[in-house]
Amino acid sequence: MGDAVALDIDGRTVRISSPDKPYFPAIGLTKLDVVEHYQRVAEQLLPHCLGRPCNLERYPDGAAGKSFMQKRVPAARPEWLSTTEVTFGSGRTAEELCPASLADVLWSINLGAMTVHPWSLRRPEMSPLDDPDEAVFDEPDELRFDLDPSPGADFAAVRRVARVVGDVLSEQDLVGYPKTSGSSGMHVIVRITRRAYVDVRAAAVALAREVERRIPSDATTAWWKEERGPGSVLIDYNQNLWDRTTACAYAVRAVPDARVSLPITWDEVEDVDPRDATIGTLPDLLATRGDPMASIDEAAGSIDGLLALHAADREAGLPDLPLPPHYPKFPDEPSRVPPSRAARRTR
Repeated sequence: MGDAVALDIDGRTVRISSPDKPYFPAIGLTKLDVVEHYQRVAEQLLPHCLGRPCNLERYPDGAAGKSFMQKRVPAARPEWLSTTEVTFGSGRTAEELCPASLADVLWSINLGAMTVHPWSLRRPEMSPLDDPDEAVFDEPDELRFDLDPSPGADFAAVRRVARVVGDVLSEQDLVGYPKTSGSSGMHVIVRITRRAYVDVRAAAVALAREVERRIPSDATTAWWKEERGPGSVLIDYNQNLWDRTTACAYAVRAVPDARVSLPITWDEVEDVDPRDATIGTLPDLLATRGDPMASIDEAAGSIDGLLALHAADREAGLPDLPLPPHYPKFPDEPSRVPPSRAARRTR
């Protein structure tokens, strides 16, 4: 599939093996095409992943093949690769990729990790917002909302939920930055002053419940699929946990048409179509509209208002919402067993 290509990136030599390997065979894009995409969007993408641990979602045979999630960096890696030790919710630790430059990102693309998947943590020494001597590395500086449509939900429902998410954030003096997920949903990213994971997740739960109260026909906080209404959109509050990741802005997604997670303005939420943003169309989009997320680090806000909403919900008798498996049990957390399975156990 062609001789390896050696790229000089930030003073590092990044070897791209099999550059002609089909990564998106349906539209004729190769591994090298994906590498070149990341080179073109480096200025816009790097502020969202530098200094952040990244999980590696690897597609060794391209987007049409099978994938697996690799959290630990492989032993066979260049000595210059930037990594960091992270602690998962289970208490286990691992050494993960933590990009310090474009070279680290392109190294991962060569492994088939075509989507950059950063944590909500950022190393203090690589943040423009923090004092490295005071900031704590295990506290997120992002609040994230993944709007995940259930079967039968159209993208118009995702748009409606996104707009209400934006409304609630604005009422709490927080600035949300929407973007297409590059797949079937949308993300809303909020820069915040650092807080503990449990607080950030509690804030996400509070917002998700408030949105659900306002548009119950579209929005849901039901973690179990069997409890979601047809055509509903899950506000995935559990994205705000240790080792949970969200596709980075401008990252490529493993869908046949090589879509890209595209930052948009709130005005564009009304009619955005995720199919319009691909590796092929992105250069013209950037040239004509700029980068709507360029100012995100200037908009860091406090989640205290959302935590007050969370406290009010708890005082009203609402329990916590379920967590995924492998996380420590939270106080007053409901069962992690789907209701149908729990019912069978009581028969």
